[in-house]
Amino acid sequence: MTAGWPGLPGTADDWPPLGSLAFLSDCRTAALIGPDAAVEWLCAPRFDGPSVFTRLLDRRVGGAWEVRVTGAGSPDRRYADATLLVENGWTTPQGEVVGEDFLAAHGPGSDDIHEVAPRGMLVRVLTCVRGRARVGHRVDARPDHARAAPRWTEDADEGGVLREAGAGLWLGTASDLAQPPRARLTDDGVVTLDADLCEGESLAVLLGYDGSPPEPLTLELVRRTREETVAAWRAWDARNSYKGFGADRVRRSALTVRGLMATDTGALLAAATTSLPEWIGGERNWDYRYLWHRDAALVVLVLMRLGHRAEAARYLRILLDHSVRADGVLHPMLDIDGRPEGEEAVLGHLSGYRDSPPVRHGNTAFTQHQLDVYGQVLDAAYVYQRAALDSGEALGAEELAAVYAVVNAAAGRWREPDDGIWEVRNKPRHWTSSKLYAWVCLDRGVRLAELMGDERPDLGRWRRERDAVREEILIRGWNETVGAFTQSYGSTNLDASLLAVALLGFLDGTDPRVVSTLDRIDEELGEDGWLVHRYDPVATDDGINTPEGGFLLSSFTMVSALVLAGRTEEAHRRYEELCSRIGQFGLFAEEMTRDGTLLGNYPQAFTHLGLIDAAMNLDAAGEEEVLHAWANRKGP
Repeated sequence: MTAGWPGLPGTADDWPPLGSLAFLSDCRTAALIGPDAAVEWLCAPRFDGPSVFTRLLDRRVGGAWEVRVTGAGSPDRRYADATLLVENGWTTPQGEVVGEDFLAAHGPGSDDIHEVAPRGMLVRVLTCVRGRARVGHRVDARPDHARAAPRWTEDADEGGVLREAGAGLWLGTASDLAQPPRARLTDDGVVTLDADLCEGESLAVLLGYDGSPPEPLTLELVRRTREETVAAWRAWDARNSYKGFGADRVRRSALTVRGLMATDTGALLAAATTSLPEWIGGERNWDYRYLWHRDAALVVLVLMRLGHRAEAARYLRILLDHSVRADGVLHPMLDIDGRPEGEEAVLGHLSGYRDSPPVRHGNTAFTQHQLDVYGQVLDAAYVYQRAALDSGEALGAEELAAVYAVVNAAAGRWREPDDGIWEVRNKPRHWTSSKLYAWVCLDRGVRLAELMGDERPDLGRWRRERDAVREEILIRGWNETVGAFTQSYGSTNLDASLLAVALLGFLDGTDPRVVSTLDRIDEELGEDGWLVHRYDPVATDDGINTPEGGFLLSSFTMVSALVLAGRTEEAHRRYEELCSRIGQFGLFAEEMTRDGTLLGNYPQAFTHLGLIDAAMNLDAAGEEEVLHAWANRKGP
């Protein structure tokens, strides 16, 4: 198989910077489109399925869907306002072409409560708006993570639609040309299609990944589908009432988060990709197409504060359903269907992004014991209940019983070592942040039962355990010599997860121990006055010991923590430094280097949630974490 059209940028050894990739979503799957307008990444039939286009992880065998306009270079690109639809523009001496790329979606129907629901197809439209232009498509699908050759056949009964049996794809066209173009199939399974467009003429190519093509395939259907997709995204965005500091970035980040939420189940994926490296040439390459409990409260709070209560409720309930099945003993992550299962495998035939293997499918973190997730779920349940109590959408008695089971499990397990919030794979330890979240679990459990006047839990036990873990953190988690809360009991290492001490209400933001911890983290883990690493891999002995980029969620958490410490000017400066390095489409990955290079899976939901939280804390500039304060005001 050939690597792509010769002479076009991005088609051979030219790896696209992550920040140059446009993110498309229909809330069932996602696509990433490079600066040359090639689809570099797409999985089917959903986010966590096998990839169909994988060139982002291997320039030679990965496969991509390329578009070219003869005589033009790479296009100008942008999002249409308040959508995940990408607009492209090419200029040649002979004419101008505009294009639109989108994963088709629609708004709620009569029996559908969701604002964004998938139609199961990727649509690419080219229109000549001046002069004339020759355009082409090269669809090089490589099913099953590029392990299988495509098997296209033409269906004469469907007007020349091509079907690919392995991945369940179909490919069709619609145009207003007098002589519609015909797709050609090469010996190695690549589909090519070329057309000459005159001013006012359009060509649409549609790739379906779920079901059969709509009939008939016409430009009118394409235009209607485009209008429905735009309307669905803008209707969702219109519910966002936030007008404060950084509102434009907050709105784009919120759209990104929604694009990573599976409409079918309510799960929020950590990212749309697998195995984008956290350091070029390193081994920290993981599959992030799963739901993590980490920062569950932040997910719920952000969605509710922005007016998306239905999504917050569905997300929380997928966590509570897991608690019911597990009798309160939580796994740290779930698949899109809410199941704690999956196998991790290395795809050794793929070179990895920028030749940084391994490429992994699946993630064994399912099996870890992470104590922090108990606090994450309880914080989420408590703030949701406070905000929803008078709305008729509050948690019912059975759901509260599932929450209480989580608290009981944490009360019995918090003295155990665990694998920690960073999923260290070599040995359990007494991580200070794990104990902090155990305190959160017990504290929110007590508050929730008190809020509901519920006499079922043993509140006396919960209060005793809460006070015991708090005392232990203050004695064993605080290191007077270091002048900070340290990574684990007995260690001298700093850890950015402890930036959350004040944000979670454990201590006031101006407490000298909190302020000293912020300063020591910045001294040891900070870089250039705006970037924060999560920990020192070598000092931590995390079992991998290779470098990684600065952790963007921690960098935004530092902003919020500084606000609570009363250092708003410094917080503003850091926030602007971070946002000045955001990608072309307003998207962040998980990590970044000091020169602004994005690293890790992309786009990353928790980075964008951290951005939203930081903006809102800067807007309020108060003494309490702004989203928790908002939930408390909403409650009785």
